[in-house]
Amino acid sequence: MKKLLTSIVLGWSVFSIGALVHAQSTPTAPVAASAEAQSADAAISAPPLAARDAAVAVASDGAPAAPTLVPNKGDTAWMMVSTLLVILMTIPGLALFYGGLVRSKNMLSVLMQVMVTFSMIVVLWFLYGYSFAFTEGNQFIGGTSRLFMNGIWSNVAGTFENAATFSKGVVIPEIVFAAFQATFAGITCTLIVGSFAERIRFGAVLMFMVLWFTFSYLPIAHMVWFWAGPDAYISADVVEKTNAAAGLIWQWGALDFAGGTVVHINAAVAGLVGAYFLGKRVGYGKESMAPHSLTLTMVGAALLWVGWFGFNAGSALEANGIAALAFANTLAAAAAAVLTWSVGEALHKGKASMLGAASGAVAGLVAITPAAGNVGIGGALIIGLIAGFAGLWGVSGLKKMLGADDTLDVFGVHGVCGILGALLTGVFNSPALGGPSFPVDWFSATATSAADYSIAAQVLVQAKAVGVTVVWSAIVSVVSYFIVDKTIGLRVSEEDEREGLDITSHGEAAYNR
Repeated sequence: MKKLLTSIVLGWSVFSIGALVHAQSTPTAPVAASAEAQSADAAISAPPLAARDAAVAVASDGAPAAPTLVPNKGDTAWMMVSTLLVILMTIPGLALFYGGLVRSKNMLSVLMQVMVTFSMIVVLWFLYGYSFAFTEGNQFIGGTSRLFMNGIWSNVAGTFENAATFSKGVVIPEIVFAAFQATFAGITCTLIVGSFAERIRFGAVLMFMVLWFTFSYLPIAHMVWFWAGPDAYISADVVEKTNAAAGLIWQWGALDFAGGTVVHINAAVAGLVGAYFLGKRVGYGKESMAPHSLTLTMVGAALLWVGWFGFNAGSALEANGIAALAFANTLAAAAAAVLTWSVGEALHKGKASMLGAASGAVAGLVAITPAAGNVGIGGALIIGLIAGFAGLWGVSGLKKMLGADDTLDVFGVHGVCGILGALLTGVFNSPALGGPSFPVDWFSATATSAADYSIAAQVLVQAKAVGVTVVWSAIVSVVSYFIVDKTIGLRVSEEDEREGLDITSHGEAAYNR
């Protein structure tokens, strides 16, 4: 317990120093100011940039006062349901998926690491994470205007502040948006657990997550998803200034509907670095380390699939046609990847396995995440079909090339398929290939035509976003693991590892013996 408390205190201390320095140098801004309302039917049909909450709307001198916008109850209800579905993805979905893949002596430890990590990140999100991710600061990180969720309730209006969506004149309660994004932060951190499962100290997991969440997840989320919202674009005169207030990668025009870069690539790189830092498990390559319960793994995969509809379709931020498109694409891509992973496995090994089918579903879901609302059904099917083969290569060929003991193949699935999905989003977003394209600008809300859409140019932008995410996460991960290792230590003893982390770390077992 003393070591656990020490790890948490050390992690919080590191954050506090960085946060205070930034808070002194970055101006704050209120959230979700709106301009002249327009009908949702007239809004752009497919927002390409999975941007999130609105910051300050940049108003021109003499502009008419904006009317008060009231959230639609249907949109609000949909976002609350989507938030619940993402929680389902994590607890119990990811926990059971990972838990079934480890040996029985480590089942409970994985469940604990997932559940406690998710809970801790949600708390940190409401304390400071939301503010640094989704308020105006600079190109790399947000400000302090929403620390401890300050200002989210308006005493003057007697209601919660609004958050922007992708349609002019359409808003949702900011508190609902904040809760939705909290689950994204939580599942991203829990994904990392799979890379170093069966050999890491519980306290080390928590300390690392505090550091990595603060210095990797929050900046990447801000760079990719933060912008002022469509209502800020009240005239052509303010477009340039409004764009300049957005996150760096958003300014580039990178497309990431629900988290290909922010969630999957970000977490996968952190996991791979962790696998190198902790080294291989005792007996790796010499002893059997087969999953102890593929039944639970299948159940977990099924829950992930179901919950992923909230993850992807909820990222539309409205109960509209784009949410429906993301919903259908999520279904199509996952199903296609199950088939191609199974076919590839049968060709390679002579038999298709349940583990392969479950992994294929996850591979397809990962790959379609950045593309969910940015491509047509045909594009989603192709992305899913390719993802099945790519994921299979990631957990077999690539894993051998890397030489790391990535316990549950986090990089092989989430890294490989996340990069694949991010790049292919730039291809199939093209209206010539059935995609919805993206706006020329958010003031006119007119989409780029097929003639003007350059696949090569957009793929290059996607590649830049991937590159920044990989490098940023890798650097933060190396520093964070180093700090944890030099303070409380990363790895359990060989004796504890052989006995199993259920007993040695938690004093209880998943199963009666």
